[in-house]
Amino acid sequence: MNTLTIDENLNFIVNRYVRNELLPYVKKELPKFRAMCKQIDERAKHTDREGQPKLIKYDKFGNDISEVWVNEGYRQTIKETYNTGIVGYLHKNIPELNQRGSYHFSYAQGYLLSQVEPGFYCPVTLTMATAYLVEKYANEKLKERYLPHLLSTGDVELYEGATFLTERQGGSDVGANEVMAKKEGEYYRIYGEKYFASNVGMCGVAAVLARLEGAEKGTKGLSLFLVPWQKDDGSKNDIQVRRLKDKLGVRAVPSGEVVFEGATAFLIGEAEKGFYYMMEALNLSRVCNAIASVGIMRRAYDEAVNYTHDRKAFGRQLSEYPMVRETLMDLLARQEVETSACFKTIEGFESLIKKDKQGSMREEALNRLYIALIKMRTAEEAIAFSHEAIELHGGNGYIEDFVTPRLLRDAQVLTVWEGTENILALEVLRLIEKFQVDELFIDEMNDLLHQLPSHFQRHINKLKKIIVELSELSKAVKGTTSDLQTFHAKKIANLMADIYLSVVALEDAMMDPVRKWKIADIFLEQMWGNEGFNPVPAVLRHFDELLNHTQSDHLV
Repeated sequence: MNTLTIDENLNFIVNRYVRNELLPYVKKELPKFRAMCKQIDERAKHTDREGQPKLIKYDKFGNDISEVWVNEGYRQTIKETYNTGIVGYLHKNIPELNQRGSYHFSYAQGYLLSQVEPGFYCPVTLTMATAYLVEKYANEKLKERYLPHLLSTGDVELYEGATFLTERQGGSDVGANEVMAKKEGEYYRIYGEKYFASNVGMCGVAAVLARLEGAEKGTKGLSLFLVPWQKDDGSKNDIQVRRLKDKLGVRAVPSGEVVFEGATAFLIGEAEKGFYYMMEALNLSRVCNAIASVGIMRRAYDEAVNYTHDRKAFGRQLSEYPMVRETLMDLLARQEVETSACFKTIEGFESLIKKDKQGSMREEALNRLYIALIKMRTAEEAIAFSHEAIELHGGNGYIEDFVTPRLLRDAQVLTVWEGTENILALEVLRLIEKFQVDELFIDEMNDLLHQLPSHFQRHINKLKKIIVELSELSKAVKGTTSDLQTFHAKKIANLMADIYLSVVALEDAMMDPVRKWKIADIFLEQMWGNEGFNPVPAVLRHFDELLNHTQSDHLV
C-alpha cells in the first residue's frame, strides 16, 4: 500500500461534510488510520493466502466446541481498528472532544480500510448494524449489559456483532425463514439453522431473526433477538457451527452454517416488528457495502496508475499511450464521482438517524432510493475496476504476487451481499409503487439542476432531456403488467443512477470549479457524449493536470 497516490477527493469530502469541532480531530486522526492500514495490508496478504479462519469442531475428548481460529495478525487488526472508534464513537463521546463522532468519519475510515482488507470491513459493518439495533430498540437492561462491549474502544472487552438472516430454504426470501423462538421465563430459546452467517465464532453477540411459536407466516411473523455467543459462565450458548464456507474472496471473515440448539436469546423491541428493524440495519449495511466498493475501486485505480507509470512497452511508459490514459482518467472520474455520491447519500442517511422522530415520507423514500442506487452501481463497478486493473497489468495482473487477483475475488461478493442488482431494482419498484419515488426523484434532480450556474447549461440541457426520458419510461412501466414492471425495473434503476451521479458530478464542480470541473467534464463526456469522432477528448485534455503521481502519505 506504500504506492497509494494522493486522494484529493477524500480531502474534498472531509472538508465538505465533517463539521465544527470534529473537523480538526478527523484531519488529525485519518492520516493515522491510513498509516495503520499499511500494516493491515501486509496482514491481509497472509490471511488471504495462508492464514484463513479454521473451524475447530471438537476438543481432544470429542466434545463439540465449535471454535473458530483466526491468525494473530487478524486479531491485531481487530484490536487496532475498533480502538479507533470506527464503531464506538458513533454512539459514545470521543474523550478529548466530549462529543460523538459521525457517520462521515466512520465511513471515511471504512473507505480506507476497504482498500486493504474489505473482508474485515464486513465484521465492522455487522458490529455497526448490531450496535445500531441495540441502541435504538433494545430495552435498558440489554443496553446496559451489551452495548458497552459492542462500542468498545479498548476500555472493556470487545464483543463484535453479527446479523444472522439467511436460511437454506429462503435466501433473499426472508419471509420463508423457519428458525423458531420459544418463550422461557424472561428470555427465549432459539432453535434452527442459519445457512450463511458471517463473523461466526468471532462475534460476541448476534442479532437473529426468528419466528415466535404461533406467529404468522411471512416477514410479519419474524421477531428480532439478541443472541450472546457464550453464556455468562463462558460456556457455549447451545450454538453449533456445522462448517465454515470455502469462499471465493473476503476470506478474512469466517462465514459458516450455524445451528441453534435452544440458545438463550433476548427479544429486541416489539415482537411483530423484527423484520422492519432488520431492514433499517440493512440500509446501514448497504451504505457500508457501497463504501467497501469505492474503496476497492480506489485501490484498483492506484495499482493501475502505479503499474502503468513504472512499466514500459515498445520503448514508452504504458501511461504515455492514449488508450491507457483514457482508461486511467475514466476510472478516476467514475471513482471520484461515485465516492462523492456515497458521502452525499450518507449526509441524508445521517440526518434521518439524528432526527428525534421519523422523517417525512419524502425524506424516507429518497433516502432508501439513493442507498439502493449507490449500492447497486458501486458493487458492479468494484468488479469492473478490478478487471481493468488486471488488464492494465497484463499477465502480471493475474498472478497472486500482485494484489489485483485478491481485489477481484473480494469485489465479487459485494454484488451479492445486502441485495443483488435484481433485489435492489425490485426495491426501487416498490418505492415507486408505495411513494411515487420516481416523481420525487425527478423533482429533486430538476431542483438541483436549477441551482447550478449558467455556464453549466450544456450539461444541464442534456440531463434535462434524460430526465424526460426517465419520466416517460416510469409512466409507461407503471401502466403495464406486473411481469413487465419487474422486467424494466433494472433499466429504471440504472437510468436513475446515471442521472444521480451526473448531478453529483456537477454539484461538486460548482463547489470546486477547477479540479472538480475537470472530473465532471470527463465523467459526463464518458457517460453521455462519447460517440463518434472527438478531436479533443476530455480524458486526454485533463490527464496531466489530474494525474498527480507523487507518492505521498498526504491525506487531509
